Parts: sequence; structure tokens; C-alpha cells
Amino acid sequence: MSRLHLFRGALPGVLGLTGLMVTGCSIRQYTVNRLGDALARSSGGTFASDDDPELVKAAAPFSLKLIESLLAESPNHPGLLLSATSGFTEYAYAFVQEDADELEVTNFSASQAMHTRAKRLYLRARNYGLRGLEARHPGFTAALAAAPTGAAAQTDRSDVPLLYWTAAAWSAAIAQAKDDPALIADLPKVEALIDRAVALDEAWDQGALHTFLISYESARSGPGDAAERSRQQFERAVALSGGRLAAPYVSYAEAVPLRRQQAAEFRRLLEQALAIDADADPPDRLANLVAQRRARWLLSRMDELFLNP
Repeated sequence: MSRLHLFRGALPGVLGLTGLMVTGCSIRQYTVNRLGDALARSSGGTFASDDDPELVKAAAPFSLKLIESLLAESPNHPGLLLSATSGFTEYAYAFVQEDADELEVTNFSASQAMHTRAKRLYLRARNYGLRGLEARHPGFTAALAAAPTGAAAQTDRSDVPLLYWTAAAWSAAIAQAKDDPALIADLPKVEALIDRAVALDEAWDQGALHTFLISYESARSGPGDAAERSRQQFERAVALSGGRLAAPYVSYAEAVPLRRQQAAEFRRLLEQALAIDADADPPDRLANLVAQRRARWLLSRMDELFLNP
């Protein structure tokens, strides 16, 4: 998963526009569009830099529902569609799926219910992403179903954020639904989206595309050894992020050393993730705290995960 960018917007400033009279459109429509524009171009926010994930967890649903209410007024607004796609993906990953994973040992039925909820949230995010791509490229959804690679080729560099978040949400939903053959059959579409994003701008968002591919390489066929492909993605993600992000270390630890039962390497990678100072880079603080939470949980389970920890 990429760095978290939960709802980076300037809501108070935009809502202050409600007193304006606008020629040619309603005040409400004007306000909605201005808010969407602010969300699209914003490069930071209090959520992403927050040092209290539980506070963000409690506040995020309001922001998500606000975005959906605005989309009801402006269904094809590109900024709002991107915000919905990324926001629901991030919320499901950081605050639903992680809780479900940690709960599995002590309350399996509750964990399964949370995994089902995570799947629904991921699919909601995917649908917003497809709507965004459809708005930019009419006929995209049908083309993606018929010929994924050809459809993805229609996109350009400005589409990379939507390509990434749509693929991330879609693949996460598939991972939560191993008993859903119809959803698993969508993997070629996911691959077409993410591969196109890499071809257009492989350095986007400090290597987020490569962080995604660390774990994804082990799930798809390709040339050479899957573990080696994952290692290459990991090294590129670390290089592009300057080693400041914990997520690549956690993703690689689970993708390769865990599968190969390399306990020492698994521990080393997770300890590297935990050694990153989350306060050193405020825009990435929340993302690092979320990744470090998972690293601690994984380390606490080494006796269960490895035959010889």
C-alpha cells in the first residue's frame, strides 16, 4: 500500500464560498466543484501528518461520507472521484483489514466479518476509480473488460493516480475474496492498470507503484523467479522513497522471507521498518505509523509464523 493521503483538502476555505452568487450555476454546485478542485490539488493535510491513528480512524468516516454526498451533486468531478477511490482504499486497509488480521487468532468469526466489510469497501473504492477513468476516457470500462491491455493504453500520465488507486483497491478486494472466482478472474484487469501506471511514471509518489508490486509479483506469472522480481521491486521502492517509508520493508518481509521461512531476514526487515523515525517526515507520519503497527504485530507472531523463529 502506498503512503496514506487521507482526505487532503481545505474544507473550511471552500465552504466559505457559500455566500457567493454564481452566474450560470447554483451556489451548491459551485461550492461542490470548488471543493473537488481543492481536494484534487492539495498536497498535504492534517490526517496524513497526524500522530494518532485512532483519532484519524474515528474521523475518517465523516470525511468519506462528505465526499460521497458531494459526488451525489457532481457525479463526474475528477477530484472527488480520486478522493473517494484513495480514501476508501486507505480506510479499508489501515483501519478495517488490519484490525481483521489481528483479530483472527482470538475471534475468527468477527475477523471474517471484518474481512467481508473490507472487501465491500475496496470494491466501493474500485467502482469510484472506474467511474473516474470512464469520465476521462468514455467507454473505458467496457474496453477494460474486453481487452485490458488495450484499454489501459488509452490512459496518459495524468491518469497515474487513478490507475494506482483503482488497481490497489481491486487487488485488495481480490485478496479478501479467495472464494470468489468471478472476482479473481479480474486479475488481468488489475495487472493492465498497474503495469500501465509503471510505464507512464514509475517514480510516482515515492515509489508507491513498486511498493504495490512487491507483494503482487508473487501472485502473478512472469519471467524469472517471482521472489527475485519482488526483490527488485523492493529495492526500487526503497531507492525512490529514500528509505524513509516503512511500507516497502513490511511488504517485502511478508512477500519473500515469510514465504521462504527465512526468520532472520524477516526480523531484520521489520526492525528496519520500526527504526524509521515517523516524525522525521510529517507528510508520511500516519502511513509510517500504520506500517509500523503491522511490523510490531508480525514480530509478535514469529513463533506462529516460523517453524524455527
